[in-house]
Amino acid sequence: MSVRRLAPDEVQPASFAFTAENLAWARETIGKYPAERKASAVIPLLWRAQEQHAYWLPKAAIEYIADMLDMPYIRVFEVATFYTMFQLQPVGTKAHVQVCGTTPCMLRGAEELIKVCKSRIHAEPFHLSADGAFSWEEVECAGACVNAPMIQVFSDTYEDLTPESLEKVLDAFARGEKPKPGPQNGRHGAEPEGGALTLHDLPFNAATPGGDGAPRKAPAKKAPAADAPSVKE
Repeated sequence: MSVRRLAPDEVQPASFAFTAENLAWARETIGKYPAERKASAVIPLLWRAQEQHAYWLPKAAIEYIADMLDMPYIRVFEVATFYTMFQLQPVGTKAHVQVCGTTPCMLRGAEELIKVCKSRIHAEPFHLSADGAFSWEEVECAGACVNAPMIQVFSDTYEDLTPESLEKVLDAFARGEKPKPGPQNGRHGAEPEGGALTLHDLPFNAATPGGDGAPRKAPAKKAPAADAPSVKE
């Protein structure tokens, strides 16, 4: 793992505080734990702070959460710097593209997606595009292996990508739009391309197409023929 450091002072905000809505959520989250174990809420609070602050964590937010949880600053810094899901530097204002580079995605074309990011955003990861709207990085498994290759942008995933469809996703973000998350090739979830190939029948207790609502039973098994040899024979 590379060394992870806080952003330079010149980009750090002077202060941080949760919005009223996020503060209420934070207090409710802390209340789920015993008073002596409220430090257990540190990860969800850091994540909410990151979402509020343009998807990166400033020093002021880390210290703010440490104060909320009565934790030493260094302990919260340890959490924020250990987990790579926390961004410690400013990211693209419109999209921070996380390209999955683990084996299934790599075999399915992740390297071609990285080439698109290098040409569209910056030649190196963790750098902002010229207009500050985009940034990118390569990450470990993002959990959508069956829809490889894929990317994650903030909290959404875009799957079954090709270089061409990734270009379209980036174009949409550039226009200020939010493209529809999920498969980008027409698949429904993780079904095969073209639709499901099995399990076409209704579930056992589902209403029939006629709408009578009657459950359907599996056909009864036939008794063996009288002259059929027995197992003992």
